Amino acid sequence: MTDLAKSDLDVAQIVAGHIDTERVVQLVQDVCRIPSILGEEGPLADFLVEVMAGSGFDDARAQPVLPERPNAIGKLDFGPGKTVVMTGHMDTKPVSHGWKLTEPFSGDIIDGAVYGHGIMDMKAALVCQIVAMEAVRAAAAAGDIAVSGTLAMAAVSDHMGDQLGSIKYFEEYGADYCVLGELSDNEIFLGHRGRYYYDIIVRGISAHTCHKPLAVNANMLAAHAIIELDASKLEPQLEEWVTSLFGPETYMAPGRVYGGLPPGGPSMIPDECVIRVDCRPQPGVTLEEVRDEIERCLALAKQREPRFEAEVVLADVKSGYLARPEAEVTELMIRAVRAARADGSSTRSPEPELQVAGWLGDTASFGDRIPTIIFGPGGEPVYCPDEHLSIEDIVEATKVYAAFAAYALLGD
Repeated sequence: MTDLAKSDLDVAQIVAGHIDTERVVQLVQDVCRIPSILGEEGPLADFLVEVMAGSGFDDARAQPVLPERPNAIGKLDFGPGKTVVMTGHMDTKPVSHGWKLTEPFSGDIIDGAVYGHGIMDMKAALVCQIVAMEAVRAAAAAGDIAVSGTLAMAAVSDHMGDQLGSIKYFEEYGADYCVLGELSDNEIFLGHRGRYYYDIIVRGISAHTCHKPLAVNANMLAAHAIIELDASKLEPQLEEWVTSLFGPETYMAPGRVYGGLPPGGPSMIPDECVIRVDCRPQPGVTLEEVRDEIERCLALAKQREPRFEAEVVLADVKSGYLARPEAEVTELMIRAVRAARADGSSTRSPEPELQVAGWLGDTASFGDRIPTIIFGPGGEPVYCPDEHLSIEDIVEATKVYAAFAAYALLGD
């Protein structure tokens, strides 16, 4: 890595000087007060469209995705040039129990931090991105920097469903660079693991419980498979640098088990039990490698119980994502983080650390086409009582987004 170029620092300081910190904090509070649990993204989408339209964004609108669950999109056009997309999801998980300091949707500021359910995943990042885009526009309008190209904003729905929001947006729009605002604790994430779901359908012979000798309990058969699947430790051959980031193991576990009849009704010895195998592969691990490992585990189950029979069905595929350290999008973000921390105000190292995530990002649906880097405020643990984010981290993230956008549109 080279030392921070003076021109980089100058540009970063110029756009940072146009960031309205009071606006970014107020908007973060506002979005924290709008519930947007998966399936209920509509009101937050409406609010973000209103914010962008009121700020003078071009084509600020709700992009239809699912009924009453649109994306919120807009852009700033600076003429011919590259396109940079800032993106993140609006949907959150359900509210955690146990909040004590304030209410989940209060947006209260306590000891220099904003409190709100989903603030880290990832409501704050959406606001930081919008305000960063405004700062670049203000710097350009003042004649402080000369940029050319397009800054686009895509706040998407259904991330925690089937990622239909991201799929819809990138079906209609392309980009030269993209920044995904997933929580990375203001460090640089190159990518994340994927997710493969396999259903193991175990079949036995049903009977009334009074006729137990005539039955082969599918739940009992499935138990043997569960033991073997849980003991799995798949370590596929990968490039050394990928293994150094993610570790050697492809994590695999029996996540959900469906067997027998539902509660509240009659019971009997079941003839079917379904095991959902949740696999989290590193980028580069193939479906065939995972399927072979599952078959190996099921063969061991049959050795334990000769009556074991099962069908394996691929239920869902979400790919992992990994940007290379030397990629242009990575270098742009490294420069942006360095510059944002050059004044020494950050408690983090001035040299950003390149990391990866175990969770699944929307890049699973578009990263194969759009060069993307992951950066956002907030880190583990997330979705816990009294979830909060420091104002310092919110402001730093906004500076980084603004610097990245400015570098990308300044050209060579």
